[in-house]
Amino acid sequence: MRCALLQINSTVGDLDGNAERIVQAALKAAGQGAQLCVTPELALVGYPPRDLLLYPAFIDKAEEVLLSIAGRAAKSGVALILGTVGRNRSGSGKPLHNQAVFIRAGRIEARYSKRLLPTYDIFDEARYFEPGNASCRIEHQGLRLALTVCEDIWNDSAFLTSPAYALDPLAGHPPFDLLVNLSASPFTVGKQLLRQDMLAGLTRKYAAYVLYVNMTGGDDDLIFDGRSMCVTPAGELAARARAFAEDTLLVDTEAPAQTPAEDDFTPEAEIWRALVTGTRDYCLKTGQSSVILGLSGGIDSSLVAAIAVKALGADKVRGVLMPSPYSSGHSVSDALELARNLDIKTSTLAIEPAMRAYADILAADFAGRGPDVTEENLQARIRGNLLMAFSNKFNTLLLTTGNKSEISVGYCTIYGDMCGGLAVIGDLYKTEVFRLCRWINAAGEARIPENVLQKAPSAELRPDQTDQDSLPPYAELDAILQGLLEERLPASEIIAAGHERETVLKVANLVRVAEFKRRQAAPVLKITNQAFGVGWRMPIACRQVYAL
Repeated sequence: MRCALLQINSTVGDLDGNAERIVQAALKAAGQGAQLCVTPELALVGYPPRDLLLYPAFIDKAEEVLLSIAGRAAKSGVALILGTVGRNRSGSGKPLHNQAVFIRAGRIEARYSKRLLPTYDIFDEARYFEPGNASCRIEHQGLRLALTVCEDIWNDSAFLTSPAYALDPLAGHPPFDLLVNLSASPFTVGKQLLRQDMLAGLTRKYAAYVLYVNMTGGDDDLIFDGRSMCVTPAGELAARARAFAEDTLLVDTEAPAQTPAEDDFTPEAEIWRALVTGTRDYCLKTGQSSVILGLSGGIDSSLVAAIAVKALGADKVRGVLMPSPYSSGHSVSDALELARNLDIKTSTLAIEPAMRAYADILAADFAGRGPDVTEENLQARIRGNLLMAFSNKFNTLLLTTGNKSEISVGYCTIYGDMCGGLAVIGDLYKTEVFRLCRWINAAGEARIPENVLQKAPSAELRPDQTDQDSLPPYAELDAILQGLLEERLPASEIIAAGHERETVLKVANLVRVAEFKRRQAAPVLKITNQAFGVGWRMPIACRQVYAL
């Protein structure tokens, strides 16, 4: 059987637009001889639809559009397995199912409801969906197809040492020749190799082919890398679609082997493509055609500018330099050199007059109190106001430039450098920012000035300031944060690994007290297993240092 894996980039809520994408891809595949087309999970409504699912009119419209797709697909003669939402007709439980719908000859012949509903990290499917209670096997072109949706195949006890669910939907499943999985599996660094290993184990265990169809593109803070694939019963990767791009992968089960699309699984290459994809789609899907950011001459803003140019084009990116009396000469020269290298427009706004104005206004009330973090934060907030003025006046999206190290410990100013609509590198530690910038230069993706890579990081809010005046060296800080956030280790284990007790407890407390800032921060593009987004749900009013 000739199968087409329709790796599409759905937009959440765009039922008509998503339907058109699905139908056009299916018609094209049918013209290339496809007998079966398969979409990603919830391809019709987009993933994740979140509280759109609470609106009955949206569900009604989705069903209406589904029926229209069935009619249009009938004209091509191709069968279609489509990811969508369906009503729970049982009379009990949640009102909806996450479904894979089998359409043949213009008729909906079967509906399979996802059985394992994830509720960890960014997932909250049990809020909306009732799990299915039965497997679904269909016959098409002489083959027996087992339908599954995403998480359903991620609970194999032979692959996982600690399965998350008591149920394995494939255990006891009627025999099948082809396992079809509709997925919306968000990207994290290194995840694709884990997927391939998991699928290879399933194919060998059940002596069947696997068709794995994944979403691509960005939706809010989530990024989907695509990489749909076919794996043979011998556990061999027969074909793989492109990464971070729409694609249609044609596979013949009689002769599936072909050259998988070229890919690069080095962390820096994956992170670069993911952040470019996430930035591009966040802008496109929110109706923003251009972006603006503050250019400080530092490494963080340099990286964000490079990502923005790759995502949108140089003519859609503007950098604003806002030097103060504490700004070094190289801050301006490095920022201008970067702008020339990227071919982006710049504006330069000296903030000293605004600093003096604030000082005059506050002089009487602040009399007798020396300068402190208040005046430093005022500088950041002056810059934030100027950037927001550009954003409003030119209807352009402001990108924040803070990294994960800073956001973790609150080394950022709320309503200042945290202003903006998207935190592009908020899931990258500072040491990772340096590594990625060096990779970018080596790969020829951009030219970040060498001085930016060499100088000590500084907020330049007071004379001769460096970040290490307030924080441990970034290599040490990032190692501690990795243990606290990603590995969820107690402080005692991090201390035992060679870190000073006082430093570890200080960092843990900084993470705790900065929660109120993160709650008000811009969406962070997720590239790790623990980003600051919907998957991070710490309380603000909390006395416990949770790392103890």
